[in-house]
Amino acid sequence: MAEISRRAALVGAGALALSPLGRGPLAASLRQADGGIVYGAPEAFSFHRLKETARDLARRPWKAASSPADSILQEIDYDAYFRIVFRTDHTIWADGDEGAPIQFFHLGRYQREPVSISIVHDGAAREVLYRQAYFDIPDGHVARRLPQDIGFAGFRVMGEQLKWDWLSFLGASYFRSPGSGRQYGLSARGVAIDTGLARGEEFPRFTRFFLQAVPGERGRLIVYALLEGPSLTGAYRFDCTRPGGVVMETATELYPRKAIERLGIAPLTSMFWYSQKDRRHATDWRPEIHDSDGLAIWTGSDERIWRPLNNPPAIMTNSFADENPKGFGLLQRDRNFDHYQDDNVFYHRRPSLWVEPRGEWGRGAVQLVEIPTNDETHDNIVAYWVPEERPRPGRAIRLAYRLHWNAGEPYPSGAGRVVDTFLGAGGIPGQNRPRDAHQFVVDFAGGELARFAAQDGVTPVVSASRGRIGRAGAYPVVGRPGLFRAAFELHAAGREPVDLRLYLKHAEEALTETWIYQFFAEDDRLASRG
Repeated sequence: MAEISRRAALVGAGALALSPLGRGPLAASLRQADGGIVYGAPEAFSFHRLKETARDLARRPWKAASSPADSILQEIDYDAYFRIVFRTDHTIWADGDEGAPIQFFHLGRYQREPVSISIVHDGAAREVLYRQAYFDIPDGHVARRLPQDIGFAGFRVMGEQLKWDWLSFLGASYFRSPGSGRQYGLSARGVAIDTGLARGEEFPRFTRFFLQAVPGERGRLIVYALLEGPSLTGAYRFDCTRPGGVVMETATELYPRKAIERLGIAPLTSMFWYSQKDRRHATDWRPEIHDSDGLAIWTGSDERIWRPLNNPPAIMTNSFADENPKGFGLLQRDRNFDHYQDDNVFYHRRPSLWVEPRGEWGRGAVQLVEIPTNDETHDNIVAYWVPEERPRPGRAIRLAYRLHWNAGEPYPSGAGRVVDTFLGAGGIPGQNRPRDAHQFVVDFAGGELARFAAQDGVTPVVSASRGRIGRAGAYPVVGRPGLFRAAFELHAAGREPVDLRLYLKHAEEALTETWIYQFFAEDDRLASRG
C-alpha cells in the first residue's frame, strides 16, 4: 500500500474513490509471473464510480501534477528517449487470447507528467506499478537514475505479432490511431478549452486509465479515463474495436469547475502546411505536406459540406452553426503518392477521423481553428463541436459519440464530392491580368455526375462574402469519365478574407456537396519572400 500512496501523490489532484478488495480471483488472473508485471492491490471499480470521482474532484481546487524527478526527466531529450525501448516480453495479454496486447510509454522531457494505468477484471482494478525492468535502458543512461515508482507516460495497443500498434494514448488528453493502415497522422483529444482565444488554451489531461479486456477479442479494448484540469474534470469510456478501421464508442460526463468561454467537444487536431492549391506557401521540395486536407460536415439538415484547409496569415476561427449535426471530421482525401512524393512519413497514407454524434447534441457549431505554420512538425488545425449553451459549475455535461479512424467518411453521401481545388491568377492569358482577379477551379466526382454531358446544363452556384464573381462555368473533363470541373473568377483585393461557397446543380437539383473556402487575396508572408 505504501507504493500505491506514492503513485497517488505523483498524479496530483487527489486519490480515486475506489475501495480496496481482498486478494481473490483477480490476484490469480493478474499474476506477477505473467510477463513479470508488478501490480498494486485490487480496488473496486466501475464507470459509475469513476464518474462520482470526477464529480467530487470538480468541487475541489485543482492541483497541477508534478514529479519529484522532473529534473532528471528534463535530461531525457528526443534522442535519449528513443533509446528507451519497451520489452515485448512484458506485454500484457501478449498472446491476445485474454485481450488486446498492451505496452507502455516511458516518461521523458516531453512527457513529464505521469499517469497511472490499471487493469480491470471482474469489477476490480489493479494498478500496473512501474519498474525499470519493463524497458531496455542502456547502461549509463540518465533514465537509470529515476526512482522505481516514477509511473508511465501512456500506453499503446498492439496488433498481430506485436509488430505495430493500432491505438495509443500519450500526453495530456491526446490519443491517436492509424485506422485501417499503419501510418499515424492526426490526433483526437478528450476536450478542448479556449482554443484560439487570446488568453491561451488550456490542456486538461488524462491522469488515470483503467483498461478492460474482452476475452477472446484481440481487436477490442475498453478504456476508462479520468480527465483533470483547472476548468473541469471528466470521466470517459472508450469501447475500442478494429473491424477494418478503428471505431471508438465514446461516452463522457464532464463536470465544470468554473464557467468556460469556449468548450470544444470531440476535438480533432491535425497539421496542414500546404497543398496543390497553396503552392505559393511551399518552401519544401515536396509538392504537398499535410496530415488532413479538409473539414467535412454532415449537418442536421442533411447538407454535406467540404471545407479545404488553409495555412492562414493569422489565427482564424470559423464557426458553422448547426443543430443536431450528423457528423464532422478532418479527412485526408488525396491518396495519390505522386501528389506528395514523400517516401519517409507517407502523407498519402494518413488516416481520416470522423465524429458521429450519438443522440441529440442540440444547437451549437462545428468550429475550425487554423493557425499559421511554416513547418510540418507543428499541429496547426483544430476542429470540434461547441454547444450553444456555455458550461457552468454544478451542471454535468453528458455526451456520447462514435469516432471512426479510417481512410474516409464512414457514411458517404450519394452526391458528387470535391476531389481537387486549384487557385491561380485570373484574367486572360496573353493579356494584362488585373491584380484583383483570382481563378478558382474545383473538381467534383461521383454521384450522378457521370450521366451528364457538357450540353446538359450543369451549372455552378457560386457566391462570395465580398468582391465580385466574374466568369463562371462547369463542364466534364475530357478523358476523365465522371469528373466535372467548376471554374470561376473572383475579383477581390485587400487583407480581409473572402468566404466562398459553391456547388453544382442541374435544373433545381443539387448534384454535389457544398464547397466552402476562405480566401486571402493579400498575404504579407508572400510579400516578405519577394
